[in-house]
Amino acid sequence: MLTSTNLLSRIIKKKRHKKPKTKTRNKRQETKEDPIEQDELEEDTEGFNLKTSAPSNTYGVQPLGNLYFDPGSINSRNTGLGNLQILTDELVLDILGFLDGTQLGVLATVSKSFYVFTNHEPLWRKLVLDKLNGEFLFNGSWKSTYIAGIYPLFDVNGCSSLKVRDFYSDYLFQSWLCANLEMKPEWLERDNVVRKRGISVEEFVMNFEEPNKPVLLEGCIDNWAALQKWDKDYLVSVCGDVKFAAGPVEMRLQEYFRYSDQVKEERPLYLFDPKFAEKVPVLGSEYEVPFYFREDLFSVLGNERPDYRWVIIGPAGSGSSFHIDPNSTSAWNAVIKGSKKWILFPPDVIPPGVYPSPDGAEVACPVSIMEWFMNFYGATKNLKRRPIECICKAGEVIFVPNGWWHLVINLEESIAITQNYVSRRNLLNVLDFLKRPNAGELVSGTRDRVNLHDKFENAIESTFPGTIDQLVQKAEEKKAQEKKLSFWDSVTDSHAGAFKFSF
Repeated sequence: MLTSTNLLSRIIKKKRHKKPKTKTRNKRQETKEDPIEQDELEEDTEGFNLKTSAPSNTYGVQPLGNLYFDPGSINSRNTGLGNLQILTDELVLDILGFLDGTQLGVLATVSKSFYVFTNHEPLWRKLVLDKLNGEFLFNGSWKSTYIAGIYPLFDVNGCSSLKVRDFYSDYLFQSWLCANLEMKPEWLERDNVVRKRGISVEEFVMNFEEPNKPVLLEGCIDNWAALQKWDKDYLVSVCGDVKFAAGPVEMRLQEYFRYSDQVKEERPLYLFDPKFAEKVPVLGSEYEVPFYFREDLFSVLGNERPDYRWVIIGPAGSGSSFHIDPNSTSAWNAVIKGSKKWILFPPDVIPPGVYPSPDGAEVACPVSIMEWFMNFYGATKNLKRRPIECICKAGEVIFVPNGWWHLVINLEESIAITQNYVSRRNLLNVLDFLKRPNAGELVSGTRDRVNLHDKFENAIESTFPGTIDQLVQKAEEKKAQEKKLSFWDSVTDSHAGAFKFSF
């Protein structure tokens, strides 16, 4: 979480003095009441800028550091909570998460502090997703959406919010800030991925799949019909009333696009559907697997294979925080519309700010992607092994090797297809992963997690007899060769080329 020190030093460094009357920011005049208004966040000494469409904070929440500019001020956050002020903001919101909409509305009348807390948008987002289950029309905010869905006769458009001038909270302010910050140019500058066009399958296997290295491939999906056809209007027309998975709910594309066109939140809903080609077969016919990835050994399981392909749609700012792809598979991701920023770390380098559990079943990381960039991206400059980074644009495909940590954020509204697959180069890794003692927790995309290893191994032996034994033998030979090289290195001086003796 951003601290008040971070916010003060990086976002709102500003002296308390009056500005000339002619100076404006974003076409809005400064006011005399507050020494530092939300609009002033656009003046940034460290390169942070708000999006041009960013609204001011709806309820006037300010970072805690602003309180120190006026020692005589009293934080209404504390006075309005009474004895509950000793609780952290996160805990207060956790408690409020047990209330329904009516109870939140009543509590909002108790004090300015409860008014701000009970209007925190994620509370209303949860209520909408739980109560309306995808059957909603987004109405500019989650609270308005909830009221319109539960009380359709109530005119929410005539309602306005109250601004509380003396409420200070880093936690609540951060949610608004992360939703409205532009990506800094330096976050987009680094492009150190290997790019290839027109290489053969053999070259891909030898130089990238075998050594488990990422590569961005150009020109390999130029023949896709999806590349020319898939825009909002086309997808809405061919999909009709079919619903797609978006976070915890399923939505029609028309309703999802209505949401994505309006939303400004820290973690936008991401449409990520594994059954899109079964639901709308024409979508499955308008793309094909690039020839680099056509060996997919999970296909031997037929309908019992784990989920492996997804259509991905999301607004700017949506994406996936750091994770490793499921079941130790490799993946490819093809951008059809828009562009995506990728950051990838090799399997033996845990990204800064990411804390996986010892068994790999859980990963703790910043709440939002933007929070990670603000607090941890700078640390990557000092790493001995820097991440692989790139911007993948429409018509390009990135290969994500198994075990690699990766973060993805959409820089604009984007549509993509991704598939996870298993080839001979990765088969042993996948089999080892599927037979781990805690496979029931680690394996994903299938109902029969415990028995997937045996089913997959038997199917491979039946379809490709002797393949597993051959791969095991090859792996053992490679390991023995590496040991020999290691011993030779131990008795030679790599700098002088001479023998060295250590007794």
